[in-house]
Amino acid sequence: MDIVHVGLRRREPGPASSDEAHETVGILWAHALPGDALQHITARSGTDRLDLLLYLRTRDPADARPTAVHAAHTLIRRGHQASPVLARRYFAPEPATD
Repeated sequence: MDIVHVGLRRREPGPASSDEAHETVGILWAHALPGDALQHITARSGTDRLDLLLYLRTRDPADARPTAVHAAHTLIRRGHQASPVLARRYFAPEPATD
């Protein structure tokens, strides 16, 4: 299993609602595709960011699919683009670098 840490910067720093981390996890699950290899997500809100851990099935090196970092970034970008809630709360994620 690959674990990828991603931090999303809040647009407006300050106290996060108690449900913000849970809502974000739900949004990402709603936009996950089978090819993302997503197994689990944990989230923790801070005053200026949301920290996510994405647990992904380890990919076969012989497979031409993207790396875990790229797959995690693609999922978060997809969720950010499709969800007005994520777009309103957080800046778009930076491009993935492996």
